[in-house]
Amino acid sequence: MTGSYTYTFEDIQNRPVAVIGAGTLGRRIALMFATRGGIVRIYARREEQRDEATQYVAQALPKLLDDRGFGEAGTVTATGSLGEALDDAWLVVESVPEKLEIKIPLWDEIDQAAPMGAIFGTNSSSIPSRMMAEKIRDKTRFCSTHFYMPPDINAVELMSDGETARSVLDTLLAVLPEFGLHPFEVRKESTGFIFNRIWAAIKRESLAVVAEGVGRPEDIDRLFKLALGVPVGPFQMMDLVGLDVVLDIENHYAAESPHLPKNVRDLLQSQIDAGKLGIKTGEGFYTY
Repeated sequence: MTGSYTYTFEDIQNRPVAVIGAGTLGRRIALMFATRGGIVRIYARREEQRDEATQYVAQALPKLLDDRGFGEAGTVTATGSLGEALDDAWLVVESVPEKLEIKIPLWDEIDQAAPMGAIFGTNSSSIPSRMMAEKIRDKTRFCSTHFYMPPDINAVELMSDGETARSVLDTLLAVLPEFGLHPFEVRKESTGFIFNRIWAAIKRESLAVVAEGVGRPEDIDRLFKLALGVPVGPFQMMDLVGLDVVLDIENHYAAESPHLPKNVRDLLQSQIDAGKLGIKTGEGFYTY
């Protein structure tokens, strides 16, 4: 059973986008799809999270449209009913925690309730869509849609689940720019997609320099900023993300590539053991 997934912006501008998950990224993804006058429905089980997500979009949307200079405010609602969120949706973007035991049964529920022509995308940053597709009957409609941190970082990486229809990728490549997003196709399944693989190498080598006693975090960050003209360095970024999250990602890479240096993960673990997880605990590689 397969559908047709070739759409233009005119085909979908009056159909809803369903965002499954109302966390930090889910609400930001919803914000971007609300910039072209259409309908966005956010699904989350907890009422508190639904309210926080809709408030975030309501507050951020006028400024985003003003700064960007085009588009119009759409309608954003949040619901605790998955069926209501999915009704007539042309696109479903899942953004829930990075655990297959959550994602696989959720995609089963989505597959049962979504319209036949809806495109399915997972925002997972570390798990290929192929690994959560077992309950989806038409795998040609499914792919990774990895958003970074909109509206500040508007890149979206698109990656096939191994069976994704060419029309799904072509539609997303053509339509996402209408929402102020910049799509890039990952042309072969890759843990970490494109940018995160490169960023992981920068993080890993920065950590190795410290673990080996070659340089201090503040020196590496200052050199990085001076050399590349960027506002923050690798250690500042890691503190922002959370060192526990950085270690989880590094462990995921190491499980696939056992040759990766262990001293990097040991350094992160020592920080975590000391309760220094970054900005969220007030101290990481820096004190806040």
